[in-house]
Amino acid sequence: MQSFISGRIFLLMRGDVTNNGTTPHGFRNPQFNGEIMKKEIGEFMKARRFAVVGVSRNPRKFGNTIYRELKNRGYKVYGVNPSLSEIDGDKCYPDLSALKGKVDAAVVCITPDRVESTLRNAAEAEVHHVWLQQGAENANAVKTGESLGIKTVAGKCILMYAEPVRSFHALHRFFARMTGNY
Repeated sequence: MQSFISGRIFLLMRGDVTNNGTTPHGFRNPQFNGEIMKKEIGEFMKARRFAVVGVSRNPRKFGNTIYRELKNRGYKVYGVNPSLSEIDGDKCYPDLSALKGKVDAAVVCITPDRVESTLRNAAEAEVHHVWLQQGAENANAVKTGESLGIKTVAGKCILMYAEPVRSFHALHRFFARMTGNY
């Protein structure tokens, strides 16, 4: 049991993309080239106005965590979910088109089967930077984003990069840096 737990902690802390460029979901990330990924992340994090696609009525869902954390860190954040009218007392938007001109980037926290249509919606809304949070990526998502002119980050957690990085994410970032996966 000890070995199993130690192994799981190591996997959690080593970073979100393995050394062969696959995510924990087996998706081969074409952006694995570290320098390209660092550039995309750097460009993405210049944004100050984010849409979080996939906020939910369930406060434990990761889209909600990202929404609240980005907001608490001083970013302007808009929730996107066609089934909600508000999130934490703020207006919620049905899609990215409803935010055209209001956001610089989008963080996507939805099921992989809905990502490609969200990327098409991002292109229509002129959102050129999209972060596919772990669990949202699929084999075609980055390719689709590229074909639409969208710079896409996949296989990484935004909360390890959105300053100021705190708590567990700071620890995770520390270990990711130590193992060359940041």
